[in-house]
Amino acid sequence: MKKLAAVIFALALAGSVWAQQPAAPPAPAQPGAAQGAQGAQGAPQQKKEIKDPAEYNAYINAVQATDPNAKVAALEGFLQQYPNSVMKDDALELLMATYQQTNNPAKTMDAAQRLLQSNQCNVRALALLSFLSRAQAEAGQNGAANAQSAGQFGQKGLECLQTAPKPEGMSDADYQKLQTQLKTIFEGSSGFSALQQKDYPAAVQHLQAAVQIQPNDLRNVYGLAVAYLEQKPPNPVGLYYAASAVNLAAGSPAQQQINQYAHAKYVRYHGGEDGYQELLAAARAQPIAPAGFTVKPAPTIAEQAQALVASKAVKDMSFDEIQLVLTSGNQQAAQQVWDQIKDKPIAIAGKLIEGSPTKLSIAGTYDDVQANKPDIDLTMVAAIPPKLMPATGAEVQFQGVPKSYDPNPFMVHMEQGTLIGKAAAPATKPAPGKKRPATATKKPAATAAKKKPPTT
Repeated sequence: MKKLAAVIFALALAGSVWAQQPAAPPAPAQPGAAQGAQGAQGAPQQKKEIKDPAEYNAYINAVQATDPNAKVAALEGFLQQYPNSVMKDDALELLMATYQQTNNPAKTMDAAQRLLQSNQCNVRALALLSFLSRAQAEAGQNGAANAQSAGQFGQKGLECLQTAPKPEGMSDADYQKLQTQLKTIFEGSSGFSALQQKDYPAAVQHLQAAVQIQPNDLRNVYGLAVAYLEQKPPNPVGLYYAASAVNLAAGSPAQQQINQYAHAKYVRYHGGEDGYQELLAAARAQPIAPAGFTVKPAPTIAEQAQALVASKAVKDMSFDEIQLVLTSGNQQAAQQVWDQIKDKPIAIAGKLIEGSPTKLSIAGTYDDVQANKPDIDLTMVAAIPPKLMPATGAEVQFQGVPKSYDPNPFMVHMEQGTLIGKAAAPATKPAPGKKRPATATKKPAATAAKKKPPTT
């Protein structure tokens, strides 16, 4: 993806609009005075004139040099010899572009900084500095500082772009194209900087503006997806742009990682993967999210509990499912389940967390077994003989009578406990291909662990 960013910028520099050479000033023999370059938005710059023939020749020779290294040397020589030339800014712009052509980022940025010292609102220098600062941050080079610089240059660029004069000799069509290219860079850099600071509303504002202009820019599309999806609660519009990013990354090493992020976010929000492939297809046909786009959210835990008691008899529920209902906040569903298990003996298997001959603390649900956290407090009907006392960490099969429960943290208090079957060895991870016991079911996908967004 970093290579893609470099290609985009190289194309911008190579394009007729960005890399257009400054117009040559009239020869010294022509009358007229040197004019400034400021003006209202879209107003053409006034002509500049070099009166000194030697200065004129030095400038023309530098501009017309075809070898990049020779051009750099000629431009540097011109700027050193004529530091106050009326063509100083034009020479610095050309120097900046030529250093970039020679693949010298440090010198490119130095020329841009020199140009800003001469004209703090030079939009080409601001665009280059915001873009390269962002690229360096994305490459892990002094990330926080470069991300901040990218945002500062981007914001300044957006401000200056409102009054930037049209370069001398540039057509209206090319000027509008240049404005669009620069705005995309400024909005993208500003959005990227806001995203790094977790200012998600600002990141959405800027990145959405950039994507509206250039919907096939993977860096901005993926950043926009993250800005939407990392909000609390997440905005489902981000799922559309995540799907667009998956499509734009096709064939690149980044696609798998982006798809994993997009898929995990979709399943977490929707509660299942149904509709995900259709979303990818829709984003492939139209990369910009349509107005009013949304995805049906996953049912809440309370809704899941209601659906569970409506579709399954309590006697057929696993202990995981019983826990889900009792902790769902759906009081009606919880009472319905509790009324059917209270004061009635039930048999279950779990992991012994801590125990004594008269009381055992047991983990009965899959999640609590993995977390080594008890969710059953079992009081034995009689003391367990030493030779039958299970070891800590062992799987135990037992029967008990539920008397009460605490919803948070979840704990079922049982009495009249008895061991049934033989105590097993300490619980271990199931061998590949073997299923967990029926009492250890996973929670719905909506409660799956959150995945972090990949970096690019």
